[in-house]
Amino acid sequence: MIRKLTGLLALATVAAPILPAHAADKPFSVVLVHGAFVDASGWRAVHDRLTEDGYEVLVVQNPTITLEDDVAITQKAIAKAKHPVILVGHSYGGSVITEAGNDPKVRSLVYLAAFAPDVGESVAKLAETPVPGEPGAPLLPPADGFLIVDPAKFPAAFAADVDPGTTAFMARAQVPWGLDAVGGVITHAAWKSKPSYFMVTTQDRMVPPTAQRTMAKRADGKTQEIASSHAVMMSRPDEVAAFIESADGSKQ
Repeated sequence: MIRKLTGLLALATVAAPILPAHAADKPFSVVLVHGAFVDASGWRAVHDRLTEDGYEVLVVQNPTITLEDDVAITQKAIAKAKHPVILVGHSYGGSVITEAGNDPKVRSLVYLAAFAPDVGESVAKLAETPVPGEPGAPLLPPADGFLIVDPAKFPAAFAADVDPGTTAFMARAQVPWGLDAVGGVITHAAWKSKPSYFMVTTQDRMVPPTAQRTMAKRADGKTQEIASSHAVMMSRPDEVAAFIESADGSKQ
């Protein structure tokens, strides 16, 4: 009987699968803030990669009705983080992190195809001047205090390099963008005192690449350009995750 049990134990040891080692926990938390017209589900691929690499990742679900409320919700996520925070904003989410990033727990800011307003500015103010030769966002006229992208133009404007079935659904499932969020004015611009990183999307038809470069230069941010549509977190998640991981809080 003893020999039989010993043999079974040995067999179990040989047959047991070798589980992959998890990445060591990183000393930073990442807080992801989505932009207008979409919800937080667009972060899924980036979330999974960062989590696999050992980061605590918190995903903010903003209603995008007012800037003030979106900043408050983001601040709650920052408060829950276990470590110093790398705060990431996509598109309008850049305005949210510009205000919420003043929290002392925030180590650095990452702007992805994003707006980075200065004090006294709003997304509306930044977007009011067209960039010659670069298309602006194909928005429909405001209705009941909200904006949406023309559904027929959404796939090409927002996510031309994402699966067509996905972009068609995104066009139909848009989250209306409140005018109080579009016009929300920044009172303290965190990029003035925090290291900032900008990923400029060169194929963007929502936020003109030239405007992105101008905001990055003004913030003295570390800049990386990538041939992507506006939905860079969906079309290029590996590159986005790596860029976020580079934002360790040190100016380079």
